[in-house]
Amino acid sequence: MLKDEKAVVVFSGGQDSTTCLFWAKERFAEVQTVTFDYGQRHKLEIECAAQIAKEQGVKQTVLDMSLLNQLAPNALTRSDIEIAEGEGMPTTFVEGRNLLFLSFAAVLAKGIGAKHLITGVCETDFSGYPDCRDSFIKSLNVTLNLAMDYPFVIHTPLMWLDKSETWELADQMNALEYVRDHTLTCYNGIKGDGCGECPACKLRKAGLDKYLQRRNRMTEGGRLV
Repeated sequence: MLKDEKAVVVFSGGQDSTTCLFWAKERFAEVQTVTFDYGQRHKLEIECAAQIAKEQGVKQTVLDMSLLNQLAPNALTRSDIEIAEGEGMPTTFVEGRNLLFLSFAAVLAKGIGAKHLITGVCETDFSGYPDCRDSFIKSLNVTLNLAMDYPFVIHTPLMWLDKSETWELADQMNALEYVRDHTLTCYNGIKGDGCGECPACKLRKAGLDKYLQRRNRMTEGGRLV
């Protein structure tokens, strides 16, 4: 644990950000979460994030980012846009989302004296989203420090993990069942294992199945056969 250090987790209540919340709680003396209301189809996402924050004993701040919905129409906010992946950017990509979320999280963090920002972005399973890349995060970290003359550190615990390794990380923190049962990843707004049909659910399930198979092959010494 970093004594007397405060951290802010960018928090949606999904698998990745909840795993990051447990990661942060193991390392920092005080952890808060910030959740963004950007006109998501499913308000359950915000309710889910609030419930998890309450259960984990951390303060949650919800910020209004509805302007993002006006500027960047996407399948996560518009019911008339089909959730689709294929050639080009997935329709679930929200232009500028991580740029804006981390920037506002930084303003909040500085106001409470926290220099650590935690986000669940990852390059391994990032679906081609440019604002999930390590190069973007490093660039933004420098920009935020210069813009506010403050020593922010952006942590990305999942950056080089695939979904099975993200489940493994949760398991190492004794949080796998909690993450599985209480988080909302599904594009159709169903908690836990979700609908099983949308791209987010398929990725989540494939990762869980892969990890559980790997765990089942473990010997008593903890090494793979």
